[in-house]
Amino acid sequence: MSREAWRVAEEIRAGADPSRHVEEVLERIERWEGAVKAFISLDLPEALRERAERLERKIRKGERVGKLAGLLVSVKDNICTSWLPTTAGSRMLEGYVSPYNATAVERVLQEDAIIVGKTNLDEFAMGSTTELSAFWPTRNPWDLERVPGGSSGGSAASLAYGGADLSLGSDTGGSARLPAAYTATVGLKPTYGLVSRYGLIPYGNSLEQISPMARSVRDVALLLEVIGGWDPKDATALRVERPRLDPSPAEPRALRLCLVKEMVEGAEEPIEKLFWNTIHKLSSEGAQLEELSIPLLSKALPAYYTIAFAEASSNLARYAGIFYPTKGSSGSWEKYVGEARARGFGREVKRRILMGVYALSEGFRDEFYVAATKVRRAIRDEVLKVVKRCVIAAQASPILPPKIGERLDDPLKLYYMDMYTVIANLAGVPALVQPLGFSQGLPIGIQWMAGPLEESKLISLGLLVEELTGIKGAMAE
Repeated sequence: MSREAWRVAEEIRAGADPSRHVEEVLERIERWEGAVKAFISLDLPEALRERAERLERKIRKGERVGKLAGLLVSVKDNICTSWLPTTAGSRMLEGYVSPYNATAVERVLQEDAIIVGKTNLDEFAMGSTTELSAFWPTRNPWDLERVPGGSSGGSAASLAYGGADLSLGSDTGGSARLPAAYTATVGLKPTYGLVSRYGLIPYGNSLEQISPMARSVRDVALLLEVIGGWDPKDATALRVERPRLDPSPAEPRALRLCLVKEMVEGAEEPIEKLFWNTIHKLSSEGAQLEELSIPLLSKALPAYYTIAFAEASSNLARYAGIFYPTKGSSGSWEKYVGEARARGFGREVKRRILMGVYALSEGFRDEFYVAATKVRRAIRDEVLKVVKRCVIAAQASPILPPKIGERLDDPLKLYYMDMYTVIANLAGVPALVQPLGFSQGLPIGIQWMAGPLEESKLISLGLLVEELTGIKGAMAE
């Protein structure tokens, strides 16, 4: 059992040596990183030590010290940093260093966190296993033969083995929550617009959010308080104050949980067993349960992927071999751009671009893209009706973490892994995944969904579940 990040920060603010904590994390990285490969780039140990020493001097002088004092934060490599490369897991951006920091990165630094490195991901966040990175697959610290989920698999893996205290991931259709379920960590997809997207390399603009990840619910709440709130640099940001979350467990008798048939059926037996055990435990503690069905959710996965592919084809049009590291050669414009994209993009990215262009093409736009947006609106309306009266309890994944290479032969097998998570992105509501336990040594998670800007409900429920399960801050050994 590891110490929770918020406790480490409190100890450092009270006078504990931040340099010692840095050394502890560096030891974990040296032990695990060669096998797991959670990071694409790591900052130099000397730089991390210098930042810790600078923080120590600040504390000794009695200056203001931030909420994240001395905590080591990993950052998904599709979130811009001005001193480390930001590749989005793609050869197209290999070696690219952004001229600015993402707003979420700036806010983390302002609170005296130390960024340890940039984590691996499926290329341009397009995947569910972190095998589709252009550089290497990331392995699950709980079982090195299995995937950590995706696309924020590097962030989750870095937390699971102790290579970071907190992590910034992103979630377009479950990219923070699926890895959380597979690595016994916690991932929160915030309400759309609560966290600035400024500095996030776009995949699906209308779906994605920078997402806090950690090893405990309270740590996720702490990180959300830092990165949330309005940002004038992001046109999609909500004009709301930074969230203030009460770190106290929910009262079971005040809980009303909705069990939506389409989100609690179809998972493998060990997942269903642990899920229902938890639900029955909450019920025995006084929580009210309501069962219902939303048949329209059967259309969620195709609607999500149609919209995501269409937005991806538009977003990735900027990579024409001119402004970014990967260049074309001489010849016609078509040949120049074609060569740059052939070298820079991987197979899955090319597939999604082609399908997105098709969905937006003349004669098919109404049949595919417009129809998908209408389904999204209808799903959002249905979900909002439900979350007005209860928190939705759902599975996080239909399957246990698959083995490396097991699901790469068929794209539909990969897309199927997101069947429970895409709904929150389509509806724009917050969703939390936390660990429930293990089956044959493999982590299993549960998902909670609430109404817009009701992250506090998810945090308090998550804290209650931690008390019931006894799983908090678990770390692979």
